[in-house]
Amino acid sequence: MTDLPRPLPHSNPAVALALGGGGARGLAHIPVIETLDEYGLQPQLVAGASIGALMGAALAAGMTGAEIRDHTLSVIGRKGEILNRLWSLRPASLSGVVAGGFRFGQFDLERILRVFLPESLPETFEELAIPLKVVASDYYGQCECLCESGPLFPALAASAALPAVFLPVAIGGRLMIDGGLWNPVPFDHIAGRAGITIGVDVIGAPLAGVTETPNGLDTLYGATQLTMRSIVTLKLERGAPDIFLQPDVGRFRVLDFLKAKEILVAAEAVRDDLRRALDARLAALG
Repeated sequence: MTDLPRPLPHSNPAVALALGGGGARGLAHIPVIETLDEYGLQPQLVAGASIGALMGAALAAGMTGAEIRDHTLSVIGRKGEILNRLWSLRPASLSGVVAGGFRFGQFDLERILRVFLPESLPETFEELAIPLKVVASDYYGQCECLCESGPLFPALAASAALPAVFLPVAIGGRLMIDGGLWNPVPFDHIAGRAGITIGVDVIGAPLAGVTETPNGLDTLYGATQLTMRSIVTLKLERGAPDIFLQPDVGRFRVLDFLKAKEILVAAEAVRDDLRRALDARLAALG
């Protein structure tokens, strides 16, 4: 059954949204966007890191939550479709495959994004319907890089360039990697910019009570989760958004994109969390 739109005050409040990083767990951003659609609330500003930047770009380009869900399930929810799109990226010759040798972590994410992201995404930030702030991490500068103008796809690739999987991305003469490593949930970039600010945390955590030793890759990303969690905890102490959501998707791994349907099912409970928070906030504003 389709949810009916919620009644809003006569003056529709401005909303700003910060979508965090977490790999495949970031598909949990979709029910959040759908719930905002249900209330008729279109963010006036979106900030995103890593997978949150990709979801934020789709939203900023004018896509509804339902459209983002349909695209996600049709593209990365099916193994055959993933393989077909990856096949389109194959080198033109054998020499292109073996030149310099194959090394894990040398994948060009911008090329991959261009065959997986919706065709409705424009080439520049300026063409987006909603202002978008994309967070990347300056590898050598050891600082945050905030992209909000110019070419869109390099910024998205930089923000989601997970180390050990994707190549760093050069922007403005600087080398960028995954923005979630510096600013996992960039709600500081929407602070004070709207009547309702919302942050969505999809960092997750290793399953509690599991005793087996994780493999090397899981250990690496589990350690990264610890660092990201400490960053978010400190940021919340300094100033939290009006609404802070943590979908229950921690049991999924960072590259579990083939489990898109399962992740979306697991994230359904965040709808009610957001509805309760929005009702309370709207009542206070109204």
